[in-house]
Amino acid sequence: MNAEQLKGKWLQFRGEVKEKYGKFTDNEVKQIEGNCEKFVGKVQERCGDQKDALMKWADEWHEKPAPKPVGKGI
Repeated sequence: MNAEQLKGKWLQFRGEVKEKYGKFTDNEVKQIEGNCEKFVGKVQERCGDQKDALMKWADEWHEKPAPKPVGKGI
């Protein structure tokens, strides 16, 4: 996932990253604000031993298809 992709999907991504990797505080999530460099830095700081796994998970998360809206039948 590149910087623009992270910024564009940050609102969705932040909740899932906190759920999966609970080491991030609310304040840290606010500080990152979709900034890829800050995200990578916080990953290194909080999850150093899991950095590769977390970054792989982030890439896979980005590649999954977006959920389809409910109740908007055509």
